[in-house]
Amino acid sequence: MKIKAAVARANGAPLSIENLDLEDPRDDEILVRVVATGICHTDLVVRDGHLPTPQPVVLGHEGAGIVERVGAHVTKVRPGDPVVMTYNSCGTCPSCREHHASSCHEFFPRNFFGTRPDGTSALSREGERVHGNFFGQSSFASHALCHARNVVKVPGDVPLELLGPLACGVQTGAGAILNALKVEAGRAVAIFGTGSVGLSAVMAAQLAGAATIIAVDIRESRLEAALSFGATHTINPASTDAAMEILALTGGVHYALDTTGNAGVIRKAVESLAPRGLCGLLGASPLGSEITLDEVHFMSGGRRLMGIVEGDTNPNVFIPMLIGLYRQGRFPFDRMVRFYPFDAINQAIDDMEHGRTIKPVIRLP
Repeated sequence: MKIKAAVARANGAPLSIENLDLEDPRDDEILVRVVATGICHTDLVVRDGHLPTPQPVVLGHEGAGIVERVGAHVTKVRPGDPVVMTYNSCGTCPSCREHHASSCHEFFPRNFFGTRPDGTSALSREGERVHGNFFGQSSFASHALCHARNVVKVPGDVPLELLGPLACGVQTGAGAILNALKVEAGRAVAIFGTGSVGLSAVMAAQLAGAATIIAVDIRESRLEAALSFGATHTINPASTDAAMEILALTGGVHYALDTTGNAGVIRKAVESLAPRGLCGLLGASPLGSEITLDEVHFMSGGRRLMGIVEGDTNPNVFIPMLIGLYRQGRFPFDRMVRFYPFDAINQAIDDMEHGRTIKPVIRLP
């Protein structure tokens, strides 16, 4: 079938809106008519060539839409179902078998290599190969092929166009707090970076009952947003040493979360920990990025550092849970969202990169 898609063709260049050919779904694939797609920082890292995804490629990994067709082996959803498309996984490795699909042994090939496992792509343009299957979906498009492993059926009484961000950015931030760090009630947490991931973490920390929630960012508008979402304190590291401020305020936090992927910020997050404190890292960085820590400070206090992918979530459980909390008014992630028409996707990206929009969501015609 013919579809409309935004194609990344050169590092750092604007996406081009093109008409592409999409193959019919295979026996294990699902054809989804995309209603809306969130834009995530990871899309931009890949667009800029910092991760091993070949171009030309259709990005997009926070898709929400309606199932149009299913392959012969698919029983999880059926045509007409409203769904969210999240990250992909193999389903058979030790991590997947132990219900930690975000640590799938094939996470990079399944999500970043731009092909199906057999090396093919379902996308083309007049015979030219266009890479797809990004995060098992490539949802910067009017239609996407996904898989039973990365599709989640959602309720029909919640605006579907709003739900795409739950597939990655929102579940990553909230899951990092609730599933990976397991923040306990009454504890202190510092969240470095307050984009959509960081603000989702702020909301989750409030849900967890954290007594002190410190938001750290260089943009005052984001810090104001953090306060409205439940932060108890804010720090702008452009005017002060964030780690020193946190230590003065708390004596050291029990949990720190870095959403920036910046090595200098990560060091400050670790320095802000109390003895036996835990720091989580989830920001996307270019391959080969390194961090340095004060070994004596890190070791002598029994401090810990952990990598977090997709919030260590089971999307089939966690996304419906977040929708339930949203319905109750306890997780108002919709306040971060700004909608754009599909043809304005490059403006939406620019607005996100320059801090004018927290979470852009593209509506498909």
